[in-house]
Amino acid sequence: MNEDTTALRSDTIALDALIRKTVSQAETASGQSPVDRMLFLGNRHQSFPTAVIKDPVLEPVDKIIWMVIMLTVRETSGATAFPGYEAIGKMANVSSRSTIARGIAILRATRWLTLCARIRKANGRFRGNVYALHDEPIPLNDALHLDADYMRFLKDSLDHGHARVRQVTQAVLDSINEDIEAGQDVCARVHPLEHRIWSSAATQGDHPRRFFALTQNAIKRLRSDEINSERHAVHHGQNSNPASQPRQILHAQNSNLDGSSNNKKTTTTKNGMPTNFTLTGEDDCPLIYPTRLSDNHRELAAHYLAKLAAEQRQPVLDELEGRIQAEARGMKPVYDEISFLHSLCKLTRQGKFRPNLGLKVRDQRREQERRRERLPDDRSKLLSTESEPQPEQRFELGLKHLAEMRKVLGVKGNDNN
Repeated sequence: MNEDTTALRSDTIALDALIRKTVSQAETASGQSPVDRMLFLGNRHQSFPTAVIKDPVLEPVDKIIWMVIMLTVRETSGATAFPGYEAIGKMANVSSRSTIARGIAILRATRWLTLCARIRKANGRFRGNVYALHDEPIPLNDALHLDADYMRFLKDSLDHGHARVRQVTQAVLDSINEDIEAGQDVCARVHPLEHRIWSSAATQGDHPRRFFALTQNAIKRLRSDEINSERHAVHHGQNSNPASQPRQILHAQNSNLDGSSNNKKTTTTKNGMPTNFTLTGEDDCPLIYPTRLSDNHRELAAHYLAKLAAEQRQPVLDELEGRIQAEARGMKPVYDEISFLHSLCKLTRQGKFRPNLGLKVRDQRREQERRRERLPDDRSKLLSTESEPQPEQRFELGLKHLAEMRKVLGVKGNDNN
């Protein structure tokens, strides 16, 4: 490099010093294999969380869509209209609307993005959605609170038109069921630092570990599905495309399929848990949930109850309802119904559950059922009584029949009769 620095800018002189230092460190570094070095020459206009870059589940297009949404939010200081498909496609250089829809669905399933509300006019006409973008996937309990349809969304996404959405959603549900099977409270609070330690460990090394919403086993199965899909694409390409077609192109084609050969509906999870199911109790009777449980909590409660025998499910729900009703009598409020249900299910699986407050709930329900059974009989008796002629009606009807008989016999009637 030229030693004359009199005509150079101070920035260039500083850069020259940095380059010299980098070269010196590379020359004195241990090791035989060559190592390339890199310097970033430019201004850092934006910063992004390393977690979204290192996320082992998101594909590149999913990460770019997240970044595009984040750029839009930052330009307006946090409150802005959600960018449309055309805006996202233009900034992310993605021409397929289905690919953008797929990315948004995956971001929502993995809890990087939350659908918080739907806006409607006074006449009920749909106006739009309210989304929240996060710098890391939020815990399940937070997602259940912010997104009223989150569990239903996961369930419905198992029939999504894109195979990748189905695979990721399946992995999220598998992770929930795996935690429940392990006896964990999936709604328990976890310190944010613990989440970040797990995520940092998950992105170090070649062996997958838990990453926020997904467990280690779920990530392994997801990667296995990806490898199988890629092999299927390569095999299909060898049979239908020229042999010289690059493998990367085949993989890209497979990543953007909207269905067809990969549109295989999933009906059970990897751990044998049915997905599109209606949980029942003893004798296949429909379960009666506490009215205070939201739709999200009912869906999640079904995952807990599925681990119990059919005859054990309704007593557990009755105990929860009894505990909620006891608040009106001065008992301490239940702030987390799912955590309380988790405790009841845990006791049941250990054989230690003893119904207490739920007995009154059960008796009240049975009494209501008996009343409903008696109601049709009471109504039929009332209807039969109303259909019977009254005494005056019977007398007039008898006179009419008597007059007809006299007419047939030719007997003149007595006017006094």
